[in-house]
Formats: sequence, C-alpha cells, structure tokens
Amino acid sequence: MGTMAPTHPSFNKARVGDWLEVAGSPAGAPPRRGQISEILGHPGHVHFRVRWDEGHESLVYPEHGAAVVHPASGTHR
Repeated sequence: MGTMAPTHPSFNKARVGDWLEVAGSPAGAPPRRGQISEILGHPGHVHFRVRWDEGHESLVYPEHGAAVVHPASGTHR
C-alpha cells in the first residue's frame, strides 16, 4: 500500500470559509475558485470539501498550483 505525500504547510492553516484558488487546466485557462466548506484529514494530509463558483461541490486534495486565500484580507496563505 502506498503512502500519500505530505500536504504543503500552508494548507494546514486553512479554515472553513477561506477560498481555494486552483491554477487553470489546461495551461492558460482561468483559475478555479471555491469556498472551503469542510476540512478533512489531519495536519500534514489535509483535504477539503469545496463549493466552487460554478455551484457544485467536490473533495480537493490540494497540490502545487493551489492557494488558500483568507476572505477578509484577500491574502494568500
């Protein structure tokens, strides 16, 4: 059985209500943005339930190209 790679430390600081921005795919596509509605997993291996701007929800295992943005400040974590 394989092991999951550790989550980037900045994702461990995410809170419900923060926004997740994910680089567009394919390259050059606009980024996706969604609000974190639930934090799952444990520190070091977090993942999120996200409600996307398009209105659907999905589970996201963040990786390179994703950033958490606090809604009040608009700053990336």
